[in-house]
Amino acid sequence: MSLIHNEQTKLLATGLNTIAAAFIIIDVVTPVTAVSFGIANAPKPTGVTVFFAAVWLCTGFGIHWIARRVLRSLKP
Repeated sequence: MSLIHNEQTKLLATGLNTIAAAFIIIDVVTPVTAVSFGIANAPKPTGVTVFFAAVWLCTGFGIHWIARRVLRSLKP
């Protein structure tokens, strides 16, 4: 039973980590890259934009932290 539990736990942690990576890439990396390349319809780097990018970055890190916590329930 512990093998099944461990595999399901790893699958859950992988899914959470994928969501965390998507948050960081979509909401932080993409706008920063668009601004750096001078894309015409890129969001302007205002205080509000930077604030929301920081919020999404923290959300991504938080979800990643949860995924790491899930892995602590692996059984030997």
